[in-house]
Amino acid sequence: MRGRMRRMDTPARLLIVDDDASVRAMLREYLGDHGYAVAEAGSGAEMREQIEREPPDVVLLDLRLPGEDGLTLARWLREHVDVGIVMVTASGDVIDRVVGLEIGADDYVAKPFDPRELLARVKSVLRRLQARPPAAAAEAPASSAAPARKRFGRCEVDLDSRRMFEIGGGEVTITAMEFDLLRVFLANPNRVLSRDQLLLHTRNREWEPFDRSIDIRIGRLRRKVEPDPNAEPRCIRTVRNAGYMFVPD
Repeated sequence: MRGRMRRMDTPARLLIVDDDASVRAMLREYLGDHGYAVAEAGSGAEMREQIEREPPDVVLLDLRLPGEDGLTLARWLREHVDVGIVMVTASGDVIDRVVGLEIGADDYVAKPFDPRELLARVKSVLRRLQARPPAAAAEAPASSAAPARKRFGRCEVDLDSRRMFEIGGGEVTITAMEFDLLRVFLANPNRVLSRDQLLLHTRNREWEPFDRSIDIRIGRLRRKVEPDPNAEPRCIRTVRNAGYMFVPD
């Protein structure tokens, strides 16, 4: 379900996920008038049905949903679908925004919002999605002889199953974003990657000065893969004023 190709002459498809029917109707009309193909869902179950029917390019996701909340749905989307995510928050709550961005949302807008602002954010996310390098550029070329597991510090990453294992030990729990970081690093050994590049490869958005999600994820990943988590990082090195670099053993 993750990837799909959309013809360039077809309108971008948006999916509005909000339990307020009046909000959905307003956005459907407004965004439809601007040339987008718009679908809507009032719950997580309806969202999955719509995605199964026709995957969207961008999901506008209200965080304050009954049942499965928006953060849970954002995590599911990021793990299962290659899609842009714009969170819609009921207030300007900083915690919701930070958690949503860490999960992998591309942008957010706070209610009450001006539809013109939402439209601008949708356009921005779509531009980034279109400018994203194809998967082949971010990953090493596939080969039938290539091993499914690759060494990363004191662990091995299984690229097929998206899992990680400690060498000589058991499985190490990783999140979807941590796996995406591992994948990009493995495809670019001994190469400095900026925060902006890492976010474009893993979350389809550009780095912003207040955004510390990459640094947080790198810190957590280091504790799992570094030969000595308490010593100076050897596997994922910080390059001052430039970014991070994966250095194989």
